[in-house]
Amino acid sequence: MTPCGSPTLTRLQEAAEAAAELLVFRGILAHPVALAWQELMQQLAEGDPLPCLAAYGRWFELLAQQNLSWREWLIQTVRLADNPFSRAALRPDGSPTPLRQAAAHDLRCLQTLADSQEAIWEQVQALGLGIHWLDGEASTGWDPRRFSDWGLSLEELIAHYRQAGVGLCGQYRAFRWDPAGLQGIPAPDLPDWDWIYGNERQKQRLAANTEALIQGRSALHVLLYGARGTGKSSLVKALLGRYGAQGLRLLELNRSDLIHLPEILLDLRERVLPFILFVDDLSFEADETDFKQLKVLLEGDIAAQPPNVRLYATTNRRHLIREFFPDRPNPEDQEVHAWDTVQEKLSLRDRFGLTLTFTPFTQADYFATVAHLADKLGLAHDPEALRRHALIWAQQQNGFSGRTARQFLDAVRAGLVKIEFDQD
Repeated sequence: MTPCGSPTLTRLQEAAEAAAELLVFRGILAHPVALAWQELMQQLAEGDPLPCLAAYGRWFELLAQQNLSWREWLIQTVRLADNPFSRAALRPDGSPTPLRQAAAHDLRCLQTLADSQEAIWEQVQALGLGIHWLDGEASTGWDPRRFSDWGLSLEELIAHYRQAGVGLCGQYRAFRWDPAGLQGIPAPDLPDWDWIYGNERQKQRLAANTEALIQGRSALHVLLYGARGTGKSSLVKALLGRYGAQGLRLLELNRSDLIHLPEILLDLRERVLPFILFVDDLSFEADETDFKQLKVLLEGDIAAQPPNVRLYATTNRRHLIREFFPDRPNPEDQEVHAWDTVQEKLSLRDRFGLTLTFTPFTQADYFATVAHLADKLGLAHDPEALRRHALIWAQQQNGFSGRTARQFLDAVRAGLVKIEFDQD
């Protein structure tokens, strides 16, 4: 065991003191990996070999589960930190001076914590266990190891937060909402923007509006209306693949989530990054009142709309609220302004600033989409044979649409459709 007062124990004591001095990044200490480190530090200070080895084993196991060294783990945790400093870094006016000073101080403290891994190894090696977790290659993003003083990497850290987001938004780009709040989707299904064929004017306007949202300029709520299978939902999801690296985030909502809309907007306002609220296949039954929550988002109330949040919804209905002939005013009804009630239901669609209409696919549109996707997939094919089989597929399945075209080519790749090429 290293003797009391040795340089190694002094370094460990300095690391323990640095952890106690953390200010804005103090939340790191509550993570299980950091708790295991603190337990190990305590055991090393007491010097009993068996508890030291047991504490080292628990700490090593937690790091091994993430395939990270202690230093790499600290760097990654700082990248994803969600605290007053990291959130302030996202704002246009930046972080106040006291927060910046606290963050630079903390980065130096965390450097001392990171350097403790060598001292820990020396101590554990003296106990006869010489297994050490070495640092790997630098991963993408902020990496203070290029600086002799981590505090000097503050500006690069701020730039990283602005590009990659913080907290959940740094870890994920697509989200759902549940009773516990925002939940990240680890592997979202994001269509490739360039693979979606046709409707070029609609694509250009949707992209331009989204770029305005990302750049902090005036952006509109968007309603994508039209026939099924024309690519409305795919286009919205493809925006995330196209602009996610620029900070765009997407929260997919079910109709049942709309009751929580005020809470959702409050949460997203604080996250600063541009968010698309995506509601697929939006429509309401005549007796539903959840559409009133959407009116608050679309037109606002006394509270200003979050500038970083816009609603993108798809629908197959021209009018979003189902209407029946008996709903129309009857002269014998007691309500004086009955037409006002009807108009309140029908006006929801008008509250979207931008409506993009998708017309049904023609046979020519369908064939063009099949050829486009076949080229993207690199499928060698005879054009006439492909068209012939694609026509048979559409007649037997769901008619002419982009969705049918994708399903046809999936069937070809799966071997469900055998295309016999014409012979010369």
